[in-house]
Amino acid sequence: MSVGGHVKSSASSGLFTLQLAQTDKDAFSDFAALVPQAARAAQRRALNKTLRWLRTHIARAVGRQARIAIAAVRQRLKAYPVNSNEQAKLWFGVNPIEASRAGRVRQGRSGVSVAGRKYQGAFYKTVYGSAPDIWIRTASKHFRASDYPDSDVSGGGGPSSGWIAENGSRYPLAKAKISLDDVRPHFEEWSRRAHQRLLEILEQEMNFELQKYLRKSAHV
Repeated sequence: MSVGGHVKSSASSGLFTLQLAQTDKDAFSDFAALVPQAARAAQRRALNKTLRWLRTHIARAVGRQARIAIAAVRQRLKAYPVNSNEQAKLWFGVNPIEASRAGRVRQGRSGVSVAGRKYQGAFYKTVYGSAPDIWIRTASKHFRASDYPDSDVSGGGGPSSGWIAENGSRYPLAKAKISLDDVRPHFEEWSRRAHQRLLEILEQEMNFELQKYLRKSAHV
């Protein structure tokens, strides 16, 4: 069997689309003609179960690879159950994630540590917004742009993505973030695995509907 789903990657996200290929839909036409509602129900359950499976495995894989708490990765994954076009989608945001969400943050004398990462010269404090984050003054000798991706530190004047000026423009700060660019190469692999899993679950769901149909017919 083949699957007509695909993955689409952009600068800030990945979008997985799951659906049956037309050839597979045709293969179930005879059974669907007898019990069309059962066939559609099996297909919808298979797509939604595969969507949950994909979300779980991506969260685990990204969490292990990037050393980020799985709960934080899950917040970047948004599932869209089967729609009227018989498609299920999973959106995955891959913009840099705040380092403070990677695990338990510890403030020390020389800086901040979290999930095996150390940010020398940084401090954990509520500066912008309602929650604390890991910040560093861009004038610090410990400031490294690679530890603060997606931070605009070229000028002053107020908050932007990951950047804020504390006390006007005297002390520009950058927020510690973790890049997720390294997970992009795995999109196609996860998509293939999801398609294979979809076929396995679909067979189970179709067999369930068929057995239910046969049991019902035997009592008629």
